[in-house]
Amino acid sequence: MAERYPNRLMDPKTGFCRQTGIYSCLRPSVPLPPISQPLSAAEFCFSIFNSTFTDGATTFSVNTTTGKTLSYSQFVSQVRSLTYSLQQRYSLSQNDVAFILSPPSIHIPVVYFALLSLGIVVSPANPLSSNSEIAHQIQLSKPVVAFVTSETSHKIPSLKHGTVLLDSPEFLSLLTQSNIVNGITKSVKVNQSDTAAILYSSGTTGRVKGVMMTHRNLIAMMTVIHHLNTNQGQGNEKPPRSVTFFTVPLFHVFGFFMLLAVVLLGNTVVLVERFDFEEMLRAVEKYKVTGMPVSPPLVVAFVKSDLTRKYDLSSLQRLGCGGAPLGKDIAMRFNEKFPGVLLVQGYGLTETSGGATSVIGPEEAAQYGSVGRLAENMEGKIVDPETGEALPPGRRGELWLRGPTVMKGYVGDEKATAETLDSEGWLKTGDICYFDSEGFLYVVDRLKELIKYKAYQVPPAELEHLLLSHPEIVDAAVIPYPNEEAGQIPMAYVVRNPGSNITEAQVMDFIAKQVAPHKKIRRVVFINSIPKTPAGKILRRELVNHSLSNGLSKL
Repeated sequence: MAERYPNRLMDPKTGFCRQTGIYSCLRPSVPLPPISQPLSAAEFCFSIFNSTFTDGATTFSVNTTTGKTLSYSQFVSQVRSLTYSLQQRYSLSQNDVAFILSPPSIHIPVVYFALLSLGIVVSPANPLSSNSEIAHQIQLSKPVVAFVTSETSHKIPSLKHGTVLLDSPEFLSLLTQSNIVNGITKSVKVNQSDTAAILYSSGTTGRVKGVMMTHRNLIAMMTVIHHLNTNQGQGNEKPPRSVTFFTVPLFHVFGFFMLLAVVLLGNTVVLVERFDFEEMLRAVEKYKVTGMPVSPPLVVAFVKSDLTRKYDLSSLQRLGCGGAPLGKDIAMRFNEKFPGVLLVQGYGLTETSGGATSVIGPEEAAQYGSVGRLAENMEGKIVDPETGEALPPGRRGELWLRGPTVMKGYVGDEKATAETLDSEGWLKTGDICYFDSEGFLYVVDRLKELIKYKAYQVPPAELEHLLLSHPEIVDAAVIPYPNEEAGQIPMAYVVRNPGSNITEAQVMDFIAKQVAPHKKIRRVVFINSIPKTPAGKILRRELVNHSLSNGLSKL
């Protein structure tokens, strides 16, 4: 989108244009397929895969829990078979919604790609969600069919085309239609502007919303990933294949777009049904894992756990961190402990189909605390929440984003869509951020989560990063607590290291020595674990509710 303002007023160091108040991507824009061309996200990924990849015997996916594997030739065959079976046995129409409720397995990628190929909207949810949460999601997306397992099927109400059990012999028969040959399936014309997926926002500050992503959104994301991967090769050489261990769920935007990218690039994905830190380390050693998408709590675990010394992690080359801000101290300590692993941060939302900023290479990764520069084809603004003024580098405000990966809107919620997307296509992220003098973005905190102490604003994330730097603290969260004199005070929930006897006074003193007086922590509660979303975001609302209802013992 950067070509929209081809003027000479853009600062080449920051990407900021004083005339428009817009930050443009400092990297060359990447051309996308013509919007008028019928093309599904699945078809796009397969077209790139087919043009660069030949060895069908290569492993596509591994389930570490069951030991089952799937080669690329099996994967493509199963997608084709399932696509055909769904056309023959179910009266599904284009733009119908399919709800998916299952732990990670080698079947999920097959289901995603078959549905996307048919123009059916993929809507995956957390299998651990409560019945009422599932009911709310189903009310939003209105699915006509569900793909579930024996364990999750009881959470799904009666749907028009029923439920498909992924762990049943009937489903396996849909994957093995031996009479399938290329081209036997009825071709489906999928427009890029059609909805491809409905993913659910984390709901950390309000009720969960269903984010509608188009095929165009996902194709734009995949185009950039393909471009970056192609440029990694030397001359005409293809970069070496990677083996990616998925620590992030496939129903989350991070896992969703990473799965598409694995197919696009012909890489191998290693899945686990229920995450366990030591099982992950074992898998890295066994499958020679080269990379992982991770959330900040996992980076903290890498830094603080002694288990990492038990396993051969020498194959690891890169961790891509997202989902929540990662503290500078933790990033530096990770690099000290694992000097051979490139830790890169990125920033994105479900509403931007994943990454909106990225870090490329060791030089950019050395900008500790930054989530990188604007991704290709993206534009940004930093907007003063009070005045609406667009702010220059170094000034903090709400981050607005615009580009081809920005969502279509929230399903069944026109009010929320209108509040989040303006008439010019700007997405209001709700995150307080700033760009520095070289165009690097820094996330300060959520706009709605800032603690209002007297006349001051206190960002919880800043205090949490400091708490995590203490050797006796495993995890921490900071929330606002009502106070008659100050309005709100910063209150910390702290998880001690096993064997630690650190006290409330010691925690408060540790922070007080490092911050301005208005940022001091004034109350501490010790708990066993911090409630978080699957992507690692702190569920602050849960902590606030518990603190107000004297429910601290329940945590």
